[in-house]
Amino acid sequence: MYDGNTVHMLTTEDNPYSPFTQFKEWYAFDNLHGYNTSGMLASFVITSDELSNFDQDLAIEVAMDEIVEENVNGLYKKVTKEDYEV
Repeated sequence: MYDGNTVHMLTTEDNPYSPFTQFKEWYAFDNLHGYNTSGMLASFVITSDELSNFDQDLAIEVAMDEIVEENVNGLYKKVTKEDYEV
């Protein structure tokens, strides 16, 4: 269950850049390969300005989980900032 403490991002298996610390590079790689991960995530998120920040974050988490679960081509994964620490 989402607790609001861990921040996740959606990325692709082949993107070498961190969406947390190298967003410009991550975004350029993502779009160059035609993934449009941000746009796809936006199309899955069900949210409203009337929701609390926590509920909006929860909606994004649920959308990321749906994308990863349906991941027909095996391309998408949900990551934390720690996944990129060496």
